[in-house]
Amino acid sequence: MNLETLVDLAGGAVLLSAGGLLIGMAFGGFAQVSKFCLRSAVIEFSQGALGSKVAIWLLTFAAAVATAQALIAFGLLDVSEARQLAARGSLSGSIIGGLMFGAGMILARGCASRLLVLSATGNLRALISGLVLTVVAQASLRGVLSPAREMLSELWTVQGGSSRNLLSLVSAGPQLGLWLGLLWLACGLVLARRARIGYRIGASAIGVGLMVAAGWQFTYVVSQFSFSPVQVKSISFTGPSADALMGLINSTSVPLGFDTGLVPGVFAGSLLAALMTGDWKVQGFQDGPGMWRYLIGATLMGFGGMLAGGCAVGAGVTGGAIFALTAWIALAAMWAGAIATHLVLDGKVARSELAGPSVDSGSTATEMDDRQRSFLLRRQA
Repeated sequence: MNLETLVDLAGGAVLLSAGGLLIGMAFGGFAQVSKFCLRSAVIEFSQGALGSKVAIWLLTFAAAVATAQALIAFGLLDVSEARQLAARGSLSGSIIGGLMFGAGMILARGCASRLLVLSATGNLRALISGLVLTVVAQASLRGVLSPAREMLSELWTVQGGSSRNLLSLVSAGPQLGLWLGLLWLACGLVLARRARIGYRIGASAIGVGLMVAAGWQFTYVVSQFSFSPVQVKSISFTGPSADALMGLINSTSVPLGFDTGLVPGVFAGSLLAALMTGDWKVQGFQDGPGMWRYLIGATLMGFGGMLAGGCAVGAGVTGGAIFALTAWIALAAMWAGAIATHLVLDGKVARSELAGPSVDSGSTATEMDDRQRSFLLRRQA
């Protein structure tokens, strides 16, 4: 039975939802096992290290880029009609939103995707932060914050088409993108071997990136057989999470589509991985000030993610894999905002990660104590 037959039997919407569920489950499982997180990579990089966290993020990013560009180069994927390339984009939104998202990512101790993954492992800090992020994102998209988002988005825009494609801007094609992806993948493998992260974690990190490319490929193929218009897209969390939450609250039925299956799929995949590896554990807030930090960070990410056109995965990896100009600008701004926020916070409190246990690390008390002593020794040196 081929895909065209499945579209005829089940309908494009049902098939998209089922595919989103399966891809989301794989993404969630791989992300939980590898501990994929941009925030962790940023902190490690800002401390002058290229260790396991940077290696994991680079493996994911490179795998997404190399695979997506290979599919495009061989004529198996066409992303020219994807929102990140075809529609008019906002450079100001990418910069301002990226900076806000990066800062919020440090404060909330996890990006949008990481919060969703960790919610499934029993982390109540991540769950509450994710809900706040989702509500703010919805308010930024269609609610009280939408005028502010639209005003900032219109400050500096770029037309859709070749103007938003980095490869086209340098008069190159997917072949260059493929070679760059393979080069970054090789660098990630070198870093992974040096950090001794192990084959299971390394393969899971690559698996996260492959799921991003799988999302692009799946939605494109369905769009070729569906009688109804299908948007070619891949994994993102800020907008889909907001739509999923609002759909559950405001409607007795949620319209089916790729995003409909994606969010619960990621949660289910993360939950299964956590149960299988023994990582499921209920965790909550330990103090009032620490809770405020998470909530402020989630608010910044909710607004910043909608302004930037996506989260650390939606813009940074999914959009980056197809070399969308605004996605790369947003990703660079996220790195800059996160590094600046981390360094400023450390300078003020004279410590690293002492405001509470990291939402994304699952560190034990002993590990936290060791990390604190290491940081204080570095400052004294």
